[in-house]
Amino acid sequence: MPEDRAISGLDLHVELPGKGERHGVRAALTRALRDAVRSGRLAPGTRLPSSRSLAADLGLARNTVGEAYAELVAEGWLTARQGSGTRVAERAAPPRPPARPRAPLRAPERPAYDLRTGTPDVSSFPRAAWLAAARRALTAAPHEAFGYGDPRGRPELRAALADYLARARGVRTDPERILICAGFKQGLGLLSRTLRACGTEEIGIEDHGLRHHRDTIEEAGLRSVLLPVDGHGADVRVLDGRPDVRAVLLTPAHQFPTGVPLHPDRRAAVVDWAARTDGLILEDDYDGEFRYDRQPVGALQGLAPDDVVYCGTASKSLIPGLRLGWLVLPDRLRDEVLDGPRTGAWGTSVLDQLTLAEFLTSGAYDRHLRSMRQRYRRRRDALVAALAEEAPHVRVTGIAAGLHAVLELPPGTERSVVQAAAWQGLAVEGLSRFRHGSAPAGDGLIIAYGTPPDHAFTGALEALLSALPGAP
Repeated sequence: MPEDRAISGLDLHVELPGKGERHGVRAALTRALRDAVRSGRLAPGTRLPSSRSLAADLGLARNTVGEAYAELVAEGWLTARQGSGTRVAERAAPPRPPARPRAPLRAPERPAYDLRTGTPDVSSFPRAAWLAAARRALTAAPHEAFGYGDPRGRPELRAALADYLARARGVRTDPERILICAGFKQGLGLLSRTLRACGTEEIGIEDHGLRHHRDTIEEAGLRSVLLPVDGHGADVRVLDGRPDVRAVLLTPAHQFPTGVPLHPDRRAAVVDWAARTDGLILEDDYDGEFRYDRQPVGALQGLAPDDVVYCGTASKSLIPGLRLGWLVLPDRLRDEVLDGPRTGAWGTSVLDQLTLAEFLTSGAYDRHLRSMRQRYRRRRDALVAALAEEAPHVRVTGIAAGLHAVLELPPGTERSVVQAAAWQGLAVEGLSRFRHGSAPAGDGLIIAYGTPPDHAFTGALEALLSALPGAP
């Protein structure tokens, strides 16, 4: 028992360059501790291990450590008080040499309001329900769950997702075809590298979308072919004239950023293209659960499970910080993705996977989504009503689903409106930011009404109305 107490203190890294006689070891220890304090590696107030503990760690006599501590206390480097142990003394910072003059820099100011896309209302994350699910999941988890495990992800989460996706999104799959990844971008990178390794050279993408998704595809060695986006979604007829295009990335439920669903005729056309050409459809279902005026559009994967990779994520339904996404793979691609080229870590936390599985199976995920649908719909309705009253000349589109809407602006006004919003303390994004290549120009704003917390939404809406052209 005494030996256990001796080695149970705080850890402290001390290098002793050469151990000789007792006096030499003490001097080396004293010098090493003094240098650690002087250099700042041991900050003021840091508690040091007891002399017994440090002596056991370093293989020294306890008296040697005690004498070194006493010397440093006498020099003022350390303090020793009964009941609080030995600590690094609080010392005034040494004067610094005057800084060289340089041009003044203005730090970017954080906007008072934020209506930019990318995140949901993170303040609405159901912390209590998530914590309860985490406790239940940890209690029930087998010991083997905390090893390296299956590279596809925990079986509990894959089984829960197979049930949920079939019920809520019309996806046809089983747990063996689901791969857990750290969000959509990472999954897209994995798919792009796999496609390139399998001989694919070109992939179709919508001519409006996120720039970093296109960059991810092209960094994998694929060439992107742009599909025009109009009021019916992506024009997939372009694929028939491009025989080298072997895959296509679509947001069929809610095109980003225009907000339109892929027209039923085009859904049928792209499924037919995949069947005729042995092509592959990558379906980004980033916010498919959020539809307000009628039932959500079912996943495209349900029409052709052998030709579609369904890509989902918890980033919009919960929070991006979970870094949880999933790929539903067709049988013909499953082995290639699992055995194909990977760079960096692409697994996710086992604890978060187990918690999400419990969150899904307990019904907490569905309850959270219903609550958030009501909250986001109220905001959408407030946005539409305010525009109708204060800016009736501004047309709003893409409002049937998702967490954002598109405001159509008069030609040539987009940049000035974004700047006017910044003067109001409001961060917004113009439609041009999401336009690839030479897509037809059209001025507009992307208004992510799902981003701000409830208490900030009214102020954000007022700032937006003040920035619009023709505003009073």
